[in-house]
Amino acid sequence: MRKLYVLLLGLLLASLGVSTPAQAADNGSWSVYPVSSKVAARPYFYLSADPGTTIEDNVVVANKTARPMTFRLYAADAYNTPRDGGFAVKTVKEKQRGVGAWAKPAKSRVTVPPHGKVTVPFTLDVPQGAEPGDHPGALVALDERIDKGDGSLALGVQRAVAARVYLRVGGPTLPAIAVENVHVVHHQPLVPGLGDSAATISYTLHNTGNVTLNPKVELRAEGLFGRTLLSRDLSRIPSELLPGQRVHLTEPWRGAPQLDWGDVTLTASATDTRNSQSASFFALPWLVAVVLLVVAVVGVVLVVRARRGRALPSVPVRPSRPAGPTPSRPRSSPSVRP
Repeated sequence: MRKLYVLLLGLLLASLGVSTPAQAADNGSWSVYPVSSKVAARPYFYLSADPGTTIEDNVVVANKTARPMTFRLYAADAYNTPRDGGFAVKTVKEKQRGVGAWAKPAKSRVTVPPHGKVTVPFTLDVPQGAEPGDHPGALVALDERIDKGDGSLALGVQRAVAARVYLRVGGPTLPAIAVENVHVVHHQPLVPGLGDSAATISYTLHNTGNVTLNPKVELRAEGLFGRTLLSRDLSRIPSELLPGQRVHLTEPWRGAPQLDWGDVTLTASATDTRNSQSASFFALPWLVAVVLLVVAVVGVVLVVRARRGRALPSVPVRPSRPAGPTPSRPRSSPSVRP
């Protein structure tokens, strides 16, 4: 069976999209972080430049183990994972378009002594045609060795740690967010009142602007006659939504109504942008739905039969004429011969 090699990136922000305290990206064996400024340590690279300019900076790779380690050092573009919105970066084999293409470390491979660290300069050349706004990325230290694990699965693992790069290119900025593809799926008990009723609300958050957003999402559900069934702020959302990225999310709705008709509205907001989208729902228990379906089918059959009965043409019955008297023929008398 062919082995599947998986790249695990040790990022400061875990793939679940939960924010963590500012510190160097670290996986316990090595860490990657910017060189400290004269004022304070930097957890990330926060850079700004105009198109056509070059930035020079330094990244530190620290080895926390008792043996020397060699790393592949490269720049990569960042993106949101589609399912949970976690901050992730492209692999070394993927095509880079932003920071991953513009940033070049002075060394592509570096060996770090035990419990030591190495500082590597890099340049970031912003091209003339670079689009204004945010271009997130990272500087990645990849251990190219394949960890075969415990051998129970045909799975190999490469590990990496990345220091984030937040680059803003000068020019007009446009914060814009959109809520798309809202759907509601009910999970109803077979018999009304027996078992819990729930629903799953799925939707897509889309950053349609050119700056990174810190979104908030409000969920509101209304039933018949405008009754408020649900109103809450959602917590299972990405802490950062990068420019141009889409994230597909779901939200459970426990205690959803078993019998109701209404709308679910999701409102996403961030600094200077806000957008809403709604979807209708019709909650109906399975048993009730089956009974109504049977009643509807029987009703349709009866109506069709009744219409067919009325549509049959009637044939008029002509009254029979009374038979007239049959004319009697004269009886001939026998001739008597003399």
